[in-house]
Amino acid sequence: MTDTPTRQHRPVTTLARSLPPWSLLTAGAVAGGLLGGTYGLVRTPEYTATSYVVAVPTAKSDTATALGFAQAYGRVAPQLAVLGDAPVWAGVPVRTLQDSVRTATSPDAPMVAVTATSARPDLAADIANAVARALTRHAEDAERSTHVELRQFARALPPAEPSSATASVTGLVGASAGGLLGGLALLVRPRRAADQAGPPAAVPGPAVAADAHGQL
Repeated sequence: MTDTPTRQHRPVTTLARSLPPWSLLTAGAVAGGLLGGTYGLVRTPEYTATSYVVAVPTAKSDTATALGFAQAYGRVAPQLAVLGDAPVWAGVPVRTLQDSVRTATSPDAPMVAVTATSARPDLAADIANAVARALTRHAEDAERSTHVELRQFARALPPAEPSSATASVTGLVGASAGGLLGGLALLVRPRRAADQAGPPAAVPGPAVAADAHGQL
């Protein structure tokens, strides 16, 4: 009864040993490419739109102050207190707006980039413009104390193409990952019996054996 698992395992081991080395690499690359390409086809495409606002110093401020407040406004832009009526203008819930919006600032220019991502190109532009508008409104309310105002620099436009990776790109990534896994499987696969066998043991000839017997 104990020989059954061993007998069932031997054909699999023999088959793995008999495969050529390149077969695992090819199989892994093909399987990974198919999976990656399928993922790229079935996933929902994402569109990205960006709106820009610029911080402008008033007569009681300077460029360095505007640059500092641009950095601050970029950090607080997704906050609920700053968003204001942006969810109403964009027509999306607050949670959706916060999850889809990212801001970026530059250490050299007093500018804030508001980027929104959505499955619809027009909605991505609407969200980015709504957040930029809310940000300028918030800066306008605080202008007396900050002496800095935010102005619309460039409105977001609906993107013509999705920003997410295409099926060909995801297929290439999957093929690369599959080939890598195939190479790792090639390293750990069972070796052939010819490779595992060591050099044959040396057997003394009859004359050497007789001399050794005589000396004893």
